[in-house]
Amino acid sequence: MTKKSVQMFMVGQLLLTLFACGVDDEIVNSEPISEEQRITLEVRNPKVEISTEFEQMVLAYEKENPNVDIQIHTVGGAEDDLSDLKAQMAAGEAPDIFTNPGYEHGKQWNKYLEDLSDQPWVEHAYEYTLTPMKFNEKIYGMPFNLEGFGFIYNKDLFQKAGVDTVPKTLSELIAAAEKLQNAGITPFATGYYEGWKLGDHLLIIAFAQQEDPEAFIKGLNAGTEKIESNQMFKDVIKLLDLTLKHGNEQPLETDYNMEVRLFANGEAAMIQQGNWVQPVLDRLSPNMNIGMLPIPINDDPKNDALVVGVPNYWVVNKQSSPEKKEEAKKFLNWMVSSEQGQQFLTEQFKFIPAYKNDETNDLGPLADDIIRYVQDEKTLSANWFHFPAGVRVEFSSAMQLYVGKQLDHEQLLQELQKSWEKASSR
Repeated sequence: MTKKSVQMFMVGQLLLTLFACGVDDEIVNSEPISEEQRITLEVRNPKVEISTEFEQMVLAYEKENPNVDIQIHTVGGAEDDLSDLKAQMAAGEAPDIFTNPGYEHGKQWNKYLEDLSDQPWVEHAYEYTLTPMKFNEKIYGMPFNLEGFGFIYNKDLFQKAGVDTVPKTLSELIAAAEKLQNAGITPFATGYYEGWKLGDHLLIIAFAQQEDPEAFIKGLNAGTEKIESNQMFKDVIKLLDLTLKHGNEQPLETDYNMEVRLFANGEAAMIQQGNWVQPVLDRLSPNMNIGMLPIPINDDPKNDALVVGVPNYWVVNKQSSPEKKEEAKKFLNWMVSSEQGQQFLTEQFKFIPAYKNDETNDLGPLADDIIRYVQDEKTLSANWFHFPAGVRVEFSSAMQLYVGKQLDHEQLLQELQKSWEKASSR
């Protein structure tokens, strides 16, 4: 047999082997995706609660788009999201998709924000959700979702302690806490290792309960209003004292995960959190009999309201390559517009949609309570988006010093005032 015949024979045998293994012409002739064709996106997920579910959603997108590789960097929980992002930017590792809370922070990060005004999801978003990231009539962020927070409570433990009425005033909450304590149940899980729970979520109630929150903030900036003399801030400290008196030991050493586990395990009856913890609770303690109640700082009837709003906005890095920006926009649209993306947002993430074309079924008891409060028009605005940049971190530090008994009532109020003056003068 000639050399050429041998070569032909070997090729023929190879083809026979391929066909015998079930490989068809399409697979034989297909070419792998080259590195030049592949697009890698760096995405920051700020929700540790949905880290697993987010990864599963990304895998579903990659399956539909085999030329895309999405690298996820999950932050949140015990991490300072903003500081971590700044460090990532400084290291020259800027993500292609990240989040921004809007208003002053939106302006501060303007050079990184791609104009998203022409994106398909814009027409489906509730109009009011676009305001925090709308500058000069252009939209720079895609609403993450709607969230509400308050005290999540264990209905079974309340019933066991004889708390028959959901507390909606501070006096009622004090009475409920005492009944729980007398029944041998820790009323509050206090994870105050996380400064944002104090400086963001708890302190925001004092702002939200002002007669005109936006006018009050303008007054603080102008020097015509003072935190240290405002009754709402004094009331918030009274509420904080209640949670410390009837909370778990070592609150400054109790982090996010420990706090949620205390509640999920039935070791505490209430936790200051929002509907974002629903997926975690579902994993730790499926079918918990839970609900959401307000954070009452006094006995005014207007305490019967929940803070509800858009916590964050997905943004596309304007400094990424055109190819990456195009793919990033495509991924964001898929997330909120495709059937599969919507299923992840509602069924897996348990998100309350910020879009009119998304379903709101089976979101869990926490979302159900929040939606009911929204429908009853009993909501408070999260006005921290109007805060000067950096003040929330300083608020958090001051509140933690108070929890650690390094500041008294008056000193805390003075520190909060100083923090605002310092931040607003930058």
